[in-house]
Amino acid sequence: MKPPKAITLLVLCTLFWSGNFIVSQFILEEMSPFMLTYLRWLFAVWFLILLAHIIEKPQWKKAVNGWTLLIGMGITGIIMYNTILYSALTLTSSINASIVTALNPGLLVILSAVFLKEKISGIQISGILVSLLGVMIVITGGRITHLFDIEYNVGDLLMLLAISVWSIYSIFGKKLPQIPPITTTAISSCIAVVIMTPFALLEGLPFSQMSTQTTMGVAYIVIFPSVLSFMFWNMGVRALGAGRTGIFLNLVPVFTALISTILGDPATVVQMTGGIFVFIGVYMTTGMLERKLGRYQKIE
Repeated sequence: MKPPKAITLLVLCTLFWSGNFIVSQFILEEMSPFMLTYLRWLFAVWFLILLAHIIEKPQWKKAVNGWTLLIGMGITGIIMYNTILYSALTLTSSINASIVTALNPGLLVILSAVFLKEKISGIQISGILVSLLGVMIVITGGRITHLFDIEYNVGDLLMLLAISVWSIYSIFGKKLPQIPPITTTAISSCIAVVIMTPFALLEGLPFSQMSTQTTMGVAYIVIFPSVLSFMFWNMGVRALGAGRTGIFLNLVPVFTALISTILGDPATVVQMTGGIFVFIGVYMTTGMLERKLGRYQKIE
């Protein structure tokens, strides 16, 4: 695939992920965060299995040999992350949530250094601190000097928990390099759906009570952020490499802010300031600055 096409797909990928923050807030007025998580993956898993079979052609029997890690991925990345994310979106703005999410690459670098013994450079450490500063500006409403004197938005704190869970999920994924990424997501999603089904049945499936708007919203989340974004992301990684692809994650808070502005909820000066710091921090953390300086070395 040529770079321009890959870039287009990655832009669409992040646009769809941004839409998840916006659309889910409307859906959550009619159903619980857990139920939205369940419906999202109940339908998405079938598309992911099909895509994995067509694109990656995995040996399914070998893939399930890593079942312990796949169960961990299903619980953390599918059930816990999504439920916590959607719970946070009932308590904070989509813009705040997307900015906090952008701290994820830095947190993943830290956990990879601790658990996988990956090396971490001085520039990456500086980038993590810059990103953290940006997130603290957002969640303190710009009153960072009153860090311990203010009441925090519970939704923002839940987002910090969500990205921590996602980083653990990513660590599990790094321990399964022999299983292709779409296949990994398909299997872990299937495991998650099996685990969630009894609880979803106890809560009661909401199909008969869902409005047309909610039905369309769930369909959007299933097709675009869950299936197409993941497929486009993996195509981008294959075409451009993981390092160059990672920087596109910075577009998520940008697109979220733009969509919110169009819908009549523009970003504040504090959110834009914090977002800039996060953007710079992620640029440093993902190794992009070191590549520019000719000092970056790929670490396996």
